[in-house]
Amino acid sequence: MTKVDPIEQLRRRRLRSQLLSGPPADSADAVVDHLLAVQAQDERGFRLAIRSRTRGLAAGDVDVALNQGRLLVTWLNRGTLHLVRSEDYWWLHRLTAHRVLPGVRRRLRQLGVNVDDEERAVQIIIGALESEGPLNRYQLRDRIDAEGVTTEGQALVHLLAAASLPGHVVRGPMTEGHHAFVAVEQWLGPGPPAPDYAEDLDRLVRRYLVGHALAGPEDLAMWAGITVADARLAFAGAAADLLEMDAGSVLGPRRPGSPAPGPPQLLGPFDPVLHGWVSREPFVGQHRSVVTTNGIFRAACLVEGRVVGTWTQPSKGPIIRLLEDVDVSVRDVLAAEARDVSRFLGRGEGPVTFVDHAGDLSK
Repeated sequence: MTKVDPIEQLRRRRLRSQLLSGPPADSADAVVDHLLAVQAQDERGFRLAIRSRTRGLAAGDVDVALNQGRLLVTWLNRGTLHLVRSEDYWWLHRLTAHRVLPGVRRRLRQLGVNVDDEERAVQIIIGALESEGPLNRYQLRDRIDAEGVTTEGQALVHLLAAASLPGHVVRGPMTEGHHAFVAVEQWLGPGPPAPDYAEDLDRLVRRYLVGHALAGPEDLAMWAGITVADARLAFAGAAADLLEMDAGSVLGPRRPGSPAPGPPQLLGPFDPVLHGWVSREPFVGQHRSVVTTNGIFRAACLVEGRVVGTWTQPSKGPIIRLLEDVDVSVRDVLAAEARDVSRFLGRGEGPVTFVDHAGDLSK
């Protein structure tokens, strides 16, 4: 029996935890439930994260879940927009949102929005949503502008964050092709009673490990945006139900096997597999350019769990830029993936173009 390299073992186990190998999920809700929170500052990206972990769904299925209130998007872990199940909003918000609100307020001062204008804009946002129902960012911008508060540059997004982080509003349904904000209690109803902090931490580590094993406290702290001390407390509290291995912990008493790496696939921008741990080295290897210096996570080609290229989808058809040589059979699978992306997004099928690492074109 061939021995699998330890890094390859780690990669395979994390791919299985991420639903990128093994049986796919059967719905958008199931993916989000499994991963707990999906990076969502790129609206196409979080939909494509669902595609990569299911079969046969379309982007519209994600929109249905948003429109029916089963899923929502708001600022949570690390102060970044995340897609979560509505029932997980309350406790994740308690654990993470307050940690980043001071930074949002500091940025508003840098953008020329003083305390009074911030408070006034937040009340304008809340009042408009409570009286008018779902409104998108452009409609809310008009209402804030009408009251003389600046929304220029990055001010608008930080004002929306300032209304969201205290728990007043979230992004809920799609309206006329735009993601609309809603008042939290009107959309979700009143929040449940809050347990003590230790219970929230215990739930966090257990839910995190379902979608991110193998992992350790530093990984959880990075992913959720909590302190390393709190992450260690969470792991210690769940220790009786964890199996410790060389590269991290997993829930359950039994040592996991070495699953297959999964088929070649196209991942969308900001895919969760590149955000779940302190190091993304097992997946990106030498191809660190898949994450730019200004924090953009490119749409990536994954083969045997490793990044081997990036891809885009202009109107003329998908372009796959390879960063290393791959077999013809792998190209065929990646081309099929590109066509499935077009199907998922409801776009016409253009020809799939490959650009190899020497710059040569092929179709």
